[in-house]
Amino acid sequence: MTKYVAYYRVSTAKQGHSGLGLESQRQLVSQYQADIIGEFTEIESGKIDNRPQLELALDLCRRKGAAILIAKIDRLSRDAAFLLTLRKAGVDIIAADMPNAGTLEFGVRAVVAQHEREEISKRTKQALQAAKARGVVLGCPTPEIGSAAGNAAIQARANSYADRIAPTLRDVIAISGASTLRNLAAELSTRGVQTPRGNTEWAASQVNALIKRLNINLKEFSHA
Repeated sequence: MTKYVAYYRVSTAKQGHSGLGLESQRQLVSQYQADIIGEFTEIESGKIDNRPQLELALDLCRRKGAAILIAKIDRLSRDAAFLLTLRKAGVDIIAADMPNAGTLEFGVRAVVAQHEREEISKRTKQALQAAKARGVVLGCPTPEIGSAAGNAAIQARANSYADRIAPTLRDVIAISGASTLRNLAAELSTRGVQTPRGNTEWAASQVNALIKRLNINLKEFSHA
């Protein structure tokens, strides 16, 4: 009997917290619920190919001989080359809305997903150009560091990062069995998870700050 690893993706932290998008995806894959051995949720744009949660899902699939299960093909990506490469990666891909799709149909849907992404991008650019032509000021100046606006901007960026990394952090905690902040920092570094500064070298203090921001209860963790 085939086992499945469910992979869900939403584009924004707001969608992730509210359940918008996730609820419909879970409903689509619910028919496979009895055979799902793991679930991973990614908060990331479909344009980004670097997906920590997807890598964890694929790794579990390979170790357990499972297929990766998605609600719809565009939940994996809207890039045809990326989708077709995944198709050849040695892990079966099952889309709940087209469970019996062959290579040809999968390829056609991959191209359609990319076309939709390009059309969305085109419409966005046209809307911005039209707004600019009407005299609308696009963007805003960078707030002065140390000012109230600057501090608010820093906090907003920190919260946005924390929301985006939360699913990865929780999965690493659950899967790795790390028992100290230092161990967890080492695990995140090994997996290549980016820190808020954009590198992949984690310190225990960074993990501690992230855990506190996300209100994750890890009393058993020490600073060792």
